[in-house]
Amino acid sequence: MLDVGCSMFSLFGSGVQCANRLFRGILLVALVTGAPLSVRAETFLLSGATVHTISGETLSPGQVLIREGKIAAVAQTVPASGAASIDLTGQHLYPGIIALNTVLGLTEISGVRATQDTTEVGDDFTPDVESWIAVNPDSELIPVTRANGITCFEPVPQGHIISGQSALLAVAGWTTEQMTIKKSLALHLFWPVMELDTTPKEKALDRAKWKSLQDQAKERRARLRATEDFFEEAKAYAKAKEAAAKGQASAPEKTPAWEAMLRYVRGDRPIMVHADELRQIRAAIGWADTNHYQIILAGGRDAWMAADLLAARKIPVVYAHTYTQPVRDTDSYDVHFRAPAVLQRAGIQVTFSLGSDSFNAPLIRNLPYSAAQAVAFGLPEADALKGLTLYPAQIAGVADRLGSIEPGKDATLFAADGDILDIRSHVKRMWVAGKEVSLESRHTRLYEKYKNRPRPQ
Repeated sequence: MLDVGCSMFSLFGSGVQCANRLFRGILLVALVTGAPLSVRAETFLLSGATVHTISGETLSPGQVLIREGKIAAVAQTVPASGAASIDLTGQHLYPGIIALNTVLGLTEISGVRATQDTTEVGDDFTPDVESWIAVNPDSELIPVTRANGITCFEPVPQGHIISGQSALLAVAGWTTEQMTIKKSLALHLFWPVMELDTTPKEKALDRAKWKSLQDQAKERRARLRATEDFFEEAKAYAKAKEAAAKGQASAPEKTPAWEAMLRYVRGDRPIMVHADELRQIRAAIGWADTNHYQIILAGGRDAWMAADLLAARKIPVVYAHTYTQPVRDTDSYDVHFRAPAVLQRAGIQVTFSLGSDSFNAPLIRNLPYSAAQAVAFGLPEADALKGLTLYPAQIAGVADRLGSIEPGKDATLFAADGDILDIRSHVKRMWVAGKEVSLESRHTRLYEKYKNRPRPQ
């Protein structure tokens, strides 16, 4: 009736009037009949699968009762009279995978500028930027990512020393508001590069941009000093606000950038420090210690070299370099394959990532295989699965809702026909907050299209 009604402009006038009248008609029907405007998730029982609870024992087989979008019960046998039953015999049931430190939803084609929305204009410090506002719910990369078990992701703003704030989003929803699970997950600080370019001037590809070692060192010191000054000013603003609240001073002029910094300088939210090189990591840890900031290390290429330091301060690592080639000729070929195991043995919470650059956005579906590679080089499988599910939920501050299959948590999970760390396994079904979502993507549509192409005559 919607198509027919909207085509009858002679009855309703303009298209806008048509839409308004139709909406009012739907609303009237809902009010008269008592029908809800949004359909609530149903009650159903998932049975027969090997249930990887992550936080507890693996049930083989087990049953999971879903009621109104939440996990109501988990056991080998769950009483569920009247609930619809879904048979998952022979499959494996996992909590949804969480991808931190990505630009998913902020980029589409890395080589097409018009599809890039990763970086806000402005100076080196833009803490009031909120990345989730710019996420494109219709991105073709989101269904592709969803098809391999990733149910949540963190879009990270780029391009500045302090690039802004991120949130945690689900991979299903019509709008960013529907997709957003938690706002203001972390503030993102890209630590200034500590390495110096020692390429001789005569060999430099761009001589106009080549700088002497002294110039590079001077620029690095200036950026570090600017970063420290920015945080000191933010702390001064926070103190002025507290004094005004107590009636001890007049309130400072409201500034969006300083307002955005309040929860981070007060320690209410973590600061995600993006750093790869050892000197960056050590400098960032020292800065955080001095100022009593809560930080998360993202990237962490050389984190294994500072494992004891990170462990002593209980700093989690969002490791993004499983498949990065060794950067030093003294490193073994498998240095980055073994790094997660080194960190885990030191007692560090390791979460997996592919990095927050546009090139890797289409590849986030391969996140389970970064964990699988680490397992092949010493990381316990249980920790690898936690590094995809429970640990990122804890880092994001949503472990009470996501990350494991436990009663009371959101029914955000998926079923696969094998071990998710095995590249031969395929995700068969997925539920986000108790509602089943489609696993169709651009990949599956193209597969069906060309599988059924006409045979050559």
